[in-house]
Amino acid sequence: MAALAAGVSRQRAAAEGLGSHQNAVKYLGQDFETLRRQCLDSGVLFKDPEFPACPSALGYKDLGPGSPQTQGIIWKRPTELCPNPQFIVGGATRTDICQGNLGDCWLLAAIASLTLNEKLLYRVVPRDQSFQKNYAGIFHFQFWQYGEWVEVVIDDRLPTKNGKLLFLHSEEGSEFWSALLEKAYAKLNGSYEALAGGSTIEGFEDFTGGISEFYDLKKPPASLYHIIRKALRTGSLLGCSIDVSSAAEVEAITSQRLVKSHAYSVTGVEEVTFHGRPEKLIRLRNPWGEVEWSGAWSDNAPEWNFIDPRQKAALDRKAEDGEFWMSFSDFLKQFSRLEICNLSPDSLSSEEMHKWNLVLFNGRWTRGSTAGGCQNYPATYWTNPQFKIHLTEVDEDQEEGSGEPRCTVVLGLMQKNRRRQRRIGQGLLSIGYAVYQVPKELESHTDVHLGRDFFLSHQPSARCSTYVNLREVSGRARLLPGQYLVIPSTFEPFKDGDFCLRVFSEKKAKGLEIGDVVSGNPHEPHPHEMNEDKPFRSLIEGFAGEEIEIGANQLKTMLNEALSKRTDIKFDGFNINTCREMISLLDSNGTGTLGPVELKTLWLKIQKYLEIYREMDYNHVGTMDAHEMRTALKKAGFTLNNQVQQTIALRFACSKLGIDFDGFVACMIRLETLFKLFRLLDKDQNGIVQLSLAEWLCCALV
Repeated sequence: MAALAAGVSRQRAAAEGLGSHQNAVKYLGQDFETLRRQCLDSGVLFKDPEFPACPSALGYKDLGPGSPQTQGIIWKRPTELCPNPQFIVGGATRTDICQGNLGDCWLLAAIASLTLNEKLLYRVVPRDQSFQKNYAGIFHFQFWQYGEWVEVVIDDRLPTKNGKLLFLHSEEGSEFWSALLEKAYAKLNGSYEALAGGSTIEGFEDFTGGISEFYDLKKPPASLYHIIRKALRTGSLLGCSIDVSSAAEVEAITSQRLVKSHAYSVTGVEEVTFHGRPEKLIRLRNPWGEVEWSGAWSDNAPEWNFIDPRQKAALDRKAEDGEFWMSFSDFLKQFSRLEICNLSPDSLSSEEMHKWNLVLFNGRWTRGSTAGGCQNYPATYWTNPQFKIHLTEVDEDQEEGSGEPRCTVVLGLMQKNRRRQRRIGQGLLSIGYAVYQVPKELESHTDVHLGRDFFLSHQPSARCSTYVNLREVSGRARLLPGQYLVIPSTFEPFKDGDFCLRVFSEKKAKGLEIGDVVSGNPHEPHPHEMNEDKPFRSLIEGFAGEEIEIGANQLKTMLNEALSKRTDIKFDGFNINTCREMISLLDSNGTGTLGPVELKTLWLKIQKYLEIYREMDYNHVGTMDAHEMRTALKKAGFTLNNQVQQTIALRFACSKLGIDFDGFVACMIRLETLFKLFRLLDKDQNGIVQLSLAEWLCCALV
């Protein structure tokens, strides 16, 4: 219950702007300015109670407590390692990033690339900290995490061995910004060991809030040059590399002076007229700044003498040390992969002309309610979260020969917190998504999920290339204007996990979650419907006449005796709490008992629920599968959003995701009670209830 309440609180705070870069979420509730002021006032250097300098911060397995690799480690502050420590010396550069005894080269590569963009770097590494002014042993950094910016506070105690930093460090021995950044990222993910193994793009996204794409340059799309040109215009970060077949080839230099397995940045594209025909060029930068391409269109290549001198001068003037041009055709031959990190709108300044628009959804797959698996599982696939996007405006710059004008979107499905959960043995799930065009007749359909029949009769307009166990699966699609349904899922059903779904579009798009409506209009039976009902008469046999008043214990005995005789349902018997709630729902005079009319009404309700339950028991085994609860609730008059559906599955389904009849009725009675309470308390009929603490306790304890 506490987790659910915290989730609601976070949603409300996000709606008020919390999580933007200017108003970052305080990780674990720690506020940098407050803590630094307390330390300065007390004269005591900060010691972080949330990420203490102890073995658990290092790791849980290879770097776990007692492992050989952690022997002899001493935590020291920079002031204990050198006489004059500095936060940043002469600006942040790639030479500040040297790998230590931790397999997080992916993170180091991302940090090194970040140093090439000072504006983005100083969003992650705030400049308001040093070892001289207001030094209190406390530092802070900002990271993007699943749709929001998070401020992480750390102390500056770093793991050392033999007097040297154990992990990330700077070539300049007195500079510590990169080591402290690594520690903050380790805290965010649970430990240093949690950072072992990963993709550079993961670091890029956590440093920028961007969304990434991968392109295999041996199988490039025909429109790749167009995509690169647009990406550069929107401020995206582009990197490329040459794959290697063995460790011996890493950083080997080719005959034309390209470095294998080395991250290059793409910094420009241009089209020139060469010998009377158009020639596409691309500009790359080697972060080393020394080794440059020596083939066609390199710095002093003869090709430059055969283009317009003014264009040559313009392109030459832009070149810097380590930067070079090459033909686009050579680029495709020489390089293996291209990565594009498209920046979110809040990563770019307002003056920049071309920006992506962002629609972001957060969701959860829960066993038994919203973890439906992929299209291979049609019985459950439709229960996955469903999101609608509305594309109305086509791209301004359409690709040549592309036919009808279209809308470009980049979709990214990211699973949350899996790196942190490695400690408890939870790895990455295989995830993917599919996009369906919404038919005209269903465009206004938003209250409830589209059902199984829709997905059996419609094929996706776009989908991810494969389900894969990466943190994020992403892809680009060019869609006709219209409404589309995006279905994020795990490959197999019944896998729990949180996710973030992002849709970047060239033009503004609208988005909403399908089934985000909560309403209840349960069946209200009339006692006169059953004047001659024989089962009811047999139900009350043994009790004193028609004018009886029945309490919870008598009701329990009566109902359990009547329903336990049935062989078509699994029924373990109503417990006393459910019987009390039945009375609470129908007790019109507050006596804590049910009279004959109220008892008749209850019996009719149970008969209605029995009818729905048996209809949902497709296998005729006497139980109902939890994922059918959505349909059953709809038949009973309830429309509930994913969050409530997930709560019901957690509360009423067994470990094998079945719901027996007593659990089903208990759920229905509970829902009826809650809706009835809310309507009574919603005096202004505006969908909002305000209660004092005492009133809240009385309602919650019903």
